[in-house]
Amino acid sequence: MAEFRNIGVLTSGGDAPGMNATVRAVTRAALAQGVQVYGIYEGYQGLMDDLPADPVTHFPGSLIKLDAYAVTNIINHGATILKSARAVDFKTEEGMQKAIATCKRHNIDGIIAIGGDGTFRGATDLTNRGIPCIGLPGTIDNDITATDESIGFDTAMNTCVSLIDKLRDTCESHARCNVVEVMGRNAGYVALETGIAVGASGIMVCECPYSEEEIFENIINAKKQGKRSFVVVIAEGVKFAKEDAGIKNYCEDFAKRLEAATGVETKFCRPAHILRGGDPTLRDRLLASRMGYEAVRLLLEGKSKLVVCEQKGDIVSVDINYALILDRMYKNKLKPGDLDAFTAEQQAEMRAFCEVKKKEFDEMYNVSKVIGAYPEA
Repeated sequence: MAEFRNIGVLTSGGDAPGMNATVRAVTRAALAQGVQVYGIYEGYQGLMDDLPADPVTHFPGSLIKLDAYAVTNIINHGATILKSARAVDFKTEEGMQKAIATCKRHNIDGIIAIGGDGTFRGATDLTNRGIPCIGLPGTIDNDITATDESIGFDTAMNTCVSLIDKLRDTCESHARCNVVEVMGRNAGYVALETGIAVGASGIMVCECPYSEEEIFENIINAKKQGKRSFVVVIAEGVKFAKEDAGIKNYCEDFAKRLEAATGVETKFCRPAHILRGGDPTLRDRLLASRMGYEAVRLLLEGKSKLVVCEQKGDIVSVDINYALILDRMYKNKLKPGDLDAFTAEQQAEMRAFCEVKKKEFDEMYNVSKVIGAYPEA
């Protein structure tokens, strides 16, 4: 076991339910090995700032010593007790050197960083400069390709299902349709899985081709057979893609076109950041606990520059750079030179991984179309 006196834990980027459960697991696992844990306030920004506590404003300081009591009863709470911030300056060499100086000043021997791909890039930069880091996927978008599920995703879906179920109630009363745009950046997982779970008449995601006319026809056929309530779920990434093409307010305009095409009164809803809040589900608490424990184990064994992932129910670790490039490959965003560091065998393995993941997504989308459709009257 490597010699560790103190480690830091931070949450960075967009918050996700289950981050507190992860902080708790990291803290308890480290303390069990006699290692002190520092909670880093506001992610990489706090690591750069290293501000002292302020008794007037009750600001706890950028670095907070975490003991077992400090993380008691946080497993069931949403948001993050360590807070988060977008640390633009951390992308610069000057910002990274400030963060490294903070680590040296407080004898922090390694860091566990909870967040998304931006968080992992920061962890890679710190590791390359002598501060060992382990990344944990914490994002409601579930857009980290290397893991089947990210911390916060299950809670976001359950929140979304609950909201849409409530919308369905009033749609049924008034014979309406509700078009719901859900978060997820350019990933359609939240939209697809919640759309299936709420019995949506149509689902739009960037990853698969969709037809507005097909959705309209499905609703018209269902209406003819006496169906009164309808839901269409659109992934946030669809709106982004349409905006890139110069179309504004796509989702709202789609709702108007749906009403005109089907004769069904249609409302538009954007739950937005509501999906990031709320108490984490059992599934997220368990995933957070398993991943947090594994991250500490890896770090104290002297390993670094890894992302802890869930694959087929198992908790595994993947090289951060491998995970980042795998992500670009899956999203068709590879840049010249991205694959130079990998052998032909590794590249083939990455392509196979992406193919399986895409096939699974496509199959789920096909399920949504088949069971969401109504036969012609």
